Amino acid sequence: MNIKLITFNEVTADLQSQLTELYKQLNAELTQLDLATALSDYNTTDVVICMDDDKLVGIAMMAKYKVVSGHKGMIEDVVVSSDYRGQGIGRKLMEKLLEKAEKSKLDDVLLFSGHHRTAAISLYKSLGFKLKESGMYIKKY
Repeated sequence: MNIKLITFNEVTADLQSQLTELYKQLNAELTQLDLATALSDYNTTDVVICMDDDKLVGIAMMAKYKVVSGHKGMIEDVVVSSDYRGQGIGRKLMEKLLEKAEKSKLDDVLLFSGHHRTAAISLYKSLGFKLKESGMYIKKY
């Protein structure tokens, strides 16, 4: 298994196709942006992938932004193929993103997780994330 940060220049049609299929395991109902688009603007998104030879088996992303309250990172789209879960891949993906957050001198790293995702929540807690008492609102366009 190879876990690494990827750049815009490393996105291939094959990797995009595999991501499209893998992402359906996270949420088949959402429309996806292509990976090259997510990586192309302003160097604000970090993407970590796990490959088993030429097969994409996991991915995690972190969007970075600045606001008055500081430099933030928002972890999104963490998914490991159902065939590879329970092997520590999610932890390794998250650890790589958190290393990048530290190097980027972020003040806070945030993430949201569905209450039903008990394994993911256990992982996040073991990495030091704490449940914040707040409400999240969304407006779709």
